[in-house]
Amino acid sequence: MNSELPLILFTGPCQIESLDHALMMAQRIVSLCKDHTDIKVVYKSSFDKANRSSLKGKRGVGIDEGLKILSEVKKEFGIPVITDVHETSQVSAIAEVVDVIQIPAFLCRQTDLLIAVGNSGRVVNIKKGQFLPPEDMALAAEKVMSTGNEKILLCERGACFGYRDLVVDFRSLLLMQDLGWPVIFDVTHSCMSIGGVGGVSGGMRRFALPYLRAALSVGCQGVFIETHENPSAAPSDASTMLSLEGLKAALLTIKTFNQIVASARLLGQESIEPQPPFSKINDRLGLVLSVL
Repeated sequence: MNSELPLILFTGPCQIESLDHALMMAQRIVSLCKDHTDIKVVYKSSFDKANRSSLKGKRGVGIDEGLKILSEVKKEFGIPVITDVHETSQVSAIAEVVDVIQIPAFLCRQTDLLIAVGNSGRVVNIKKGQFLPPEDMALAAEKVMSTGNEKILLCERGACFGYRDLVVDFRSLLLMQDLGWPVIFDVTHSCMSIGGVGGVSGGMRRFALPYLRAALSVGCQGVFIETHENPSAAPSDASTMLSLEGLKAALLTIKTFNQIVASARLLGQESIEPQPPFSKINDRLGLVLSVL
């Protein structure tokens, strides 16, 4: 990995709640990250949580209001933004506002959606399905790349274990990097228990920072960390999002591990074989960073 390239950080509240809330969260995040020059911050929030476990789950403000709010965040703070897409009909409107379009894990095999997002020309973050082996993400990337768009990120967010709990096989980070694409590790969603709280997904926040340390140790090009000023009161992912203090701890962890990884590189630890094609990964990561 190239220590001169910053680590991508997708962070923000799970869903868009209001303009005031989004601006407050973005301001707090920017303030926390301002001294971390080794991180490229991308504000994350969803206008529609279309895959809630229950029909009663709060879904968000909707595409029209959500895109207006994300546009205001970009305008006010000058930072790139990322949000999810669920249907091909949404792609053009989303692409007019956001810098990174995210393919939800449950939709990572949807050919028409992947091709439509690829044609948008935006950076594409493809979340690996909880049901999918990491090697099969080559096929998802291939669908996007067929449009001529190579601004692709692959994202690990845990795999199903039994019926509810997600677990992380950290080999997945290397196996997806073997495909030649930059890899993002989704810290907070990896802590989830799907539909485990009476029709609402639960989880265990306590694993977030240990997972982050493990991912940074194995190696990745970015991390995804949802955060909220009061997670227990959040309309979704209340049990897995980090507080802003938790995000501050995560940033310190990233800084510390970046220094450790740099030291390990000097000691020749990266000579252990086999290694992913880091030259290709860095070229593609550089392409993504050039438009963020």
